[in-house]
Amino acid sequence: MKRGWLIALEGPDGSGKTTQIQLLEKYLKELGYEVVRTREPGGTEISEKIRNIILDNANCNMSYMCEALLYAASRAQLVNDIIKPALSQGKIVICDRFVYSSMVYQGIGRGLGTERIKSINEAALDGLEADLIFMITIPYEEGLKRKKMQKTLDRMENSGNEFHKKVFNGYMDICRKYDKIEVIDGNRNIDEVHRDIINMIKKIIL
Repeated sequence: MKRGWLIALEGPDGSGKTTQIQLLEKYLKELGYEVVRTREPGGTEISEKIRNIILDNANCNMSYMCEALLYAASRAQLVNDIIKPALSQGKIVICDRFVYSSMVYQGIGRGLGTERIKSINEAALDGLEADLIFMITIPYEEGLKRKKMQKTLDRMENSGNEFHKKVFNGYMDICRKYDKIEVIDGNRNIDEVHRDIINMIKKIIL
């Protein structure tokens, strides 16, 4: 059986990833593909518990390294329980965030260094790499504005404007360094963004 595909959608908070993932899942299923949609941190019973710890505003004293390791731990469980089994069955896995988010949020935003974060996650990924990564870009001010309109902010979203500015600049830097990342302008209407994603998938996967 042919191995499946792992598609990751990355981007700053409020960039519209979740909406685009839902549209992409619907599109691929209509074409007859088996699709597994998941998220980071989370996606399994254990990983969701770790997610709750990471995002809980009560844990404001969490060290940056503890945060980075928790993300890696959640990722390890997701890779083991969901992603690798689905890929081995020939399914397409769509993941809301992947290791590049850790490189940006903890490596750059928290100042731990991208190479350090990559090293931490090598064991968690167990050799797994995404086949296609979409980076949906949006100015951090607009992303936070969208988030504040949607819901109460979690611990990560409450990290302050300076942190989110570092994250935005970090994403721009990551996009320049890694050829595998496809940059999508998220500061447009939903249908335009979806069309760009579909056109890129047609070229590479379908």
